[in-house]
Formats: sequence, structure tokens, C-alpha cells
Amino acid sequence: MEQFSTADVIAGLDEVWQSVLEATDAMKETSWELPTDCPGWDVSDQVAHLTGVELMLLGEPAPEIELGERDYVKSDFGASMEVWVEARRSLPGKAVRAEFAATTAHRLAVLWALPEEAFDEIVGSPIGQVPMRTFMTVRIMDSWIHEQDIRLALGRPGGRNGLGERVTLARVDAALGGIVGKGAAAPEGSSVAFEIDGPLGGRRRLRVENGKARWEEGPEATATLFLSQETFVRRFGGRISSLDALAAPGTVLEGDLELARSVLEALGVMI
Repeated sequence: MEQFSTADVIAGLDEVWQSVLEATDAMKETSWELPTDCPGWDVSDQVAHLTGVELMLLGEPAPEIELGERDYVKSDFGASMEVWVEARRSLPGKAVRAEFAATTAHRLAVLWALPEEAFDEIVGSPIGQVPMRTFMTVRIMDSWIHEQDIRLALGRPGGRNGLGERVTLARVDAALGGIVGKGAAAPEGSSVAFEIDGPLGGRRRLRVENGKARWEEGPEATATLFLSQETFVRRFGGRISSLDALAAPGTVLEGDLELARSVLEALGVMI
């Protein structure tokens, strides 16, 4: 699994955020209202969400808004994200984009100014208490997945196979042990291989031993999932269902098909 330096992490954020700005440049106002694969969110909402997270990390207080019932808000965490989006829904798309540009520029300046040791400090994050460097890789992943949501909605492809997607794939790889061992409940002694087709793809194989799925080299597997790189990350991000992933071009399951389908179902980690 690939490791990333502090400079890589900050450069990755910069790359993805600049790609969001490129994707949303010179748009008609109606394009900001196009729906995306995040339920309840249009293109403007996606950008507002990214702005809100970075404002929160800069120490800005959350907007005091009563959301009411929204069927796409599934948790307190989701609600804590939604208030930043709701606070910007009355703004034109260009204003939302301008705030995103200013906020991310400020955030990058803050990160570049931090001493190296600050990135080794343990901080709270959506994945628990982790070094700040790890948390920032999660921010890259989240930003890149939302960037792809935006590009797909707008029909403006791009931002693929760069540092943002490399970091995202590394975050997926870090989660595979839990996906195979706990999520799919792969039986003791079984192995699962992922054959990912794409410039950043390749083979991943895990074997369950003493109740835990660990990475292990090996020519054979109990179950093998052949997936395109795009299907792999979009299923992990919860952007497509397991049935959609199964029907996607390039998807083939081999070996223990019941186990392979369970793994594909468990692969949808993000919401």
C-alpha cells in the first residue's frame, strides 16, 4: 500500500481542489443545479460541502440551522455536514465557487506553514484518532470523490489517475482487510483477490487467518473480483450499488461466487 509524504498530501489537496475549480469554470447558472450521485445534492451543494469541511477545519463555527426531516440525511454526522450546505443554498453558483477558491487557498497556506511534526500529531477524524497526515489523505479522498461526482453530473470528465486518485486507491486498499474479513465475513482460511483494470490498478489479494483478513501474495484465491478502476472506487464510495457494479463493463466474478458477491456488497463503505 502506497505511503505519502507531507508534501505529497498537501500537493494532493491542491491538485484536487484546483481540478474542482477547473471543472466548474465558465458554467451557466442552471448547470449548478444539476443533480449528482449524492442524494439531495446538486453541483453547487457538492462544492458547498467541500468548502464547509475546510471552514470547519479552519475553526469556523457551524451555521445554526434547523434542518428538519430529510430522508437523505442518515446520521448526526450527515446533519453536521448538511448545515454548511444548507447555509449556501440561496447563493448563486459563482459565489459558492468563489468562496471555495478563497477557502481552499487559505487552507493550503495554513497547511504549508505547519511544521513537519504537526502532521505526526494524533487528531480526531472520521476514521478515528489518527496522525494528521492520515486525516489529510482522507480529505484528499473525500475531495476527489466529490470532484468526480461534479464532473460526472456536468459531463466534464477529468481529474483521473493523478495524485488524488492514487491517494483514494490507497485509502481503499487500507480498508480492504475490514471489508473482506468483517464486512463480507470471509471464512477462515479463504482468500479474496481483486484484479483492478486501469492505469493505477493491479492485483490485491487478502487471506483470512485467525479471524482477520491480511494482505498476502499468492497465485490463487477462493474468490476473485475483476473490476475496472472506476467501478472499484465508485463502489467503495457508495456511488453505485453492488448490482450496478456487477453490471458494469469489465466486472467478472470467479471462484466462490457467493463470497465474491458478499465482498462486492461490503465494498460500499462510504456514504
